[in-house]
Amino acid sequence: MLLKHFSDTKLVEAGCDEAGRGCLAGAVFAAAVILPFDFEDELLNDSKKLSEKQRDALRTLVEKEAVAWAVGQVSPAEIDKINILNASFLAMHRAIDQLNVKPELLLIDGNRFRTYAGIPHHCIIKGDGKYMSIAAASILAKTHRDEYMQHLHQEFPEYGWNTNKGYPTLKHKKAIQEFGFTLYHRKTFNAAIQTKLDF
Repeated sequence: MLLKHFSDTKLVEAGCDEAGRGCLAGAVFAAAVILPFDFEDELLNDSKKLSEKQRDALRTLVEKEAVAWAVGQVSPAEIDKINILNASFLAMHRAIDQLNVKPELLLIDGNRFRTYAGIPHHCIIKGDGKYMSIAAASILAKTHRDEYMQHLHQEFPEYGWNTNKGYPTLKHKKAIQEFGFTLYHRKTFNAAIQTKLDF
């Protein structure tokens, strides 16, 4: 099933989505993407429904064909200061800041957002499976964050970030129990993590 544009009036719409919100380690990433109005691709979908190979191929396509795209991130230290929800909004704002074309409408995956520079927005639950620009943003946010976690894995291989990408898998939690927390772990998540380390 082909995804669609939100507006049929040819407004310049930017889809926005984040990746890494539920992780114990690493920055949260977000992407903003403006696609051409005639863009179509049968494979384009919510990044969670695609294989790594499909995501990588679509990342290349989106980055080549998009009218504009950008990726923003918020560090673990910033997440600890402002909380993960606000960090997700900030990552989206940072992505939008970098767009070289100003959007007239923002499409946000999820149910909440903080207004950006007076640009109208719509929050759409599961929007990454409904609208092309949000799906494209979900792919860029996910692939850019995965690439970042691969780099962090080189520094701290014992946590398995090359496969778990910082999410709270059993291996990750056991590694925390054995080796402790790194500078890339989100300190505000520590209490919650500690209560879940009984196996």
